[in-house]
Amino acid sequence: MGEVITAVDKKALANLDVFSSTLQELASTDRQILVVTSDSRGSGKLVPFGQKYPAQHIEIGIAEQNLVGVAAGLASTGKKVFAVSPACFLTARSFEQIKTDVAYSDNPVKLIGISAGVSYGALGSTHHSLHDFAALRAVHNLTIVVPADNFETEQAIRLAAELDHPIYIRFGKKPMPLLSEENQEFEFGKGRIISEGDDLVLIGTGETVYPALQAARQLESVHGIRSTVVSMHTIKPLDYDLLAYVAAKGCPILTVEEHSVFGGLGEACASFLIQNGFRNRFKIMGFPDEYTITGSQNEIFTHYGLSENGIANEALTMLNIH
Repeated sequence: MGEVITAVDKKALANLDVFSSTLQELASTDRQILVVTSDSRGSGKLVPFGQKYPAQHIEIGIAEQNLVGVAAGLASTGKKVFAVSPACFLTARSFEQIKTDVAYSDNPVKLIGISAGVSYGALGSTHHSLHDFAALRAVHNLTIVVPADNFETEQAIRLAAELDHPIYIRFGKKPMPLLSEENQEFEFGKGRIISEGDDLVLIGTGETVYPALQAARQLESVHGIRSTVVSMHTIKPLDYDLLAYVAAKGCPILTVEEHSVFGGLGEACASFLIQNGFRNRFKIMGFPDEYTITGSQNEIFTHYGLSENGIANEALTMLNIH
């Protein structure tokens, strides 16, 4: 699929910064775009948006259920509403409103879960959103998207602004390097192949794709193992055609996600593969059934094996290379 281009770290922005700048650009020519926040302007990088377009920003305060209800009402009138709140609270406290006011009522709210996964680090398990894929995958009529880099983020926001059905988009906090300058196509429901090989398949989503790509580079440089690396940015609807394509290689498949091992990307992939006759060796990497340790996002990733070295070591185990 072309040579993987290593990003220059100084050019990497947090996906939230790209979200904010893209939204500002869209709002400059489209007065139907509204942002609704729950005391989350700062963490959502939306202070500049509110300063430029005060008439297009509504502050609800720390009341996430009201946030979603208000957003649904505005969307029902034709407004293009981005409801922005920390993912842990947006998807837990407001689950009923997401299920009924947004999805069941088909109000095209753009639900933006910020500081997702373990981005809040030392604030602990109360502030971690390791449940959101599992909960929202069970809600009909809701697209779930997790951009991995700045390119995917910009494209996702541009497409979401014009989407006429509900969508949940999840963002972390740290700068995310560009995955590749190849395959610059983006479509909801269609994953991206970042690099391609026939020895191993690594499927990541969001902020786990880059460490998976680093692990693939390490495996090739040290062991000569060539991996297919996929950014499965859309959790629902899942790209079944791409899954079938990579599974047909017959090699082991390793999924990596910043989410519980229950109910997320890995189980979604496994369900499709097993029901369609694929028998590849398969492993889900994510967070186990426990409350997480306390630490920074990087420390938590390292502890649970979601770092470059952790992913590479798990791959070697799957390939029976020690």
